[in-house]
Amino acid sequence: MFETLTEKFSSVFSKLRGYGVVSEKNIADALREVRLALLEADVHVGVVKSFLEKTKERALGEEVLGSLKAAEQFFKVVHEELIQALGGSSFPLFDLGGKPPHIFLMVGLQGSGKTTTAAKLAHFFKKQGRHPYLVPADVRRPAAIEQLKILARSIDIPCWDTQESDRPVDLVKQGIKESADHFSDLILIDTAGRQHLDESLMQELKEMQKGAAEALTGGSPRTLLVVDAMLGQGALATAKAFHDLLKIDGVILTKLDGDARGGAALSVASVAGCPVYFTGVGEKIDDLELFDPSRLVSRILDRGDILSLVEKATAVMDQTGAVELGRKLVKNQLTLEDFLSQLRQMKKMGSLTSLLGFLPGGKQMARKVDLENVERDLRKKEAIINSMTIKERRNPEILNGSRRLRIAKGSGTQVSDINRLLKEFAEMKKMMKSFTGRMWL
Repeated sequence: MFETLTEKFSSVFSKLRGYGVVSEKNIADALREVRLALLEADVHVGVVKSFLEKTKERALGEEVLGSLKAAEQFFKVVHEELIQALGGSSFPLFDLGGKPPHIFLMVGLQGSGKTTTAAKLAHFFKKQGRHPYLVPADVRRPAAIEQLKILARSIDIPCWDTQESDRPVDLVKQGIKESADHFSDLILIDTAGRQHLDESLMQELKEMQKGAAEALTGGSPRTLLVVDAMLGQGALATAKAFHDLLKIDGVILTKLDGDARGGAALSVASVAGCPVYFTGVGEKIDDLELFDPSRLVSRILDRGDILSLVEKATAVMDQTGAVELGRKLVKNQLTLEDFLSQLRQMKKMGSLTSLLGFLPGGKQMARKVDLENVERDLRKKEAIINSMTIKERRNPEILNGSRRLRIAKGSGTQVSDINRLLKEFAEMKKMMKSFTGRMWL
């Protein structure tokens, strides 16, 4: 979503590095370009103004102009002030303290991804050892009820059997009561959305807030607003309107993997007056991330986000398999079966484009490589290995001409593709043998 913004920032920093001595005019020109980049990205004008004032004050002081490495110092100032604009390095963490059960009302406009996000959030908490319970309460959209039930079954999370004739307020109380039988400590209620804000929607949500509070013995429900980041400035207006009327506790920004300009993500915390807690970064059930200003800014400025990449890898990695793979690498016993397993785990982490975004300079790298062709080649390799028998995967040296022809027909590829894969695999094993050999010197 932030590719254009990343390109603009990269251009600004590149120009500054090209100057022998950075002058006040150079800084003013750089700030002007930064301002245009942020406005073009649909960042709220008030946020841009505040950011530029603070950045200019620091940049024109000794912090930048008095530095021997002015370009690097300017980058540092921009980096730190962008983090502050997003909520600061001490942004509020999503806290589940207090007495359970914890109740969350998922609210938002129709089409924001609210129902899917409710399931994603339940899955997120389940992985943390919590016991979530889902309540479909959008009785105006039977498809939304069925969608949440299907998603709940796919992630093995209990879900209330909502009927179209049920009243939303009753669903809240029934769901809270039923969740106790499942020993649930966290209840997520998917409420009805509308194409636009209206009085009846807000009244219904207020009644549900009240009903949830009455059903709780101490504590109060929390209201999370799901906002489509692709709405741009509309996302900010939606967040502010909901907060003014319902006093929402936090925001979840969806579709941050889309192709919109993304300024809402840089503006919603300050404009709406409430924190962003999560971001939706894809359609898969695992594509929900805790919002972290410092990590997001690092991605925008193309400095990568290694911590998030490690977390993604850890989430999909089979720990026992990883240890076994390490043992095989050391002994140079890697097989095509192991290679296929690694391909599948990598696919779980996301597309190559998204993975490159986590690496320093990854976005610049992505522009120089035909990633679609790389992805296509990886899918072809997977199809070839899938067409092999287990014996062939473990002992590729037995692949004679007739076997290769059979595999080619089975995978919809050419024998030349199989020859290329086997050659690349042999070269990779040779390289790994050389590398592991040096490790033990």
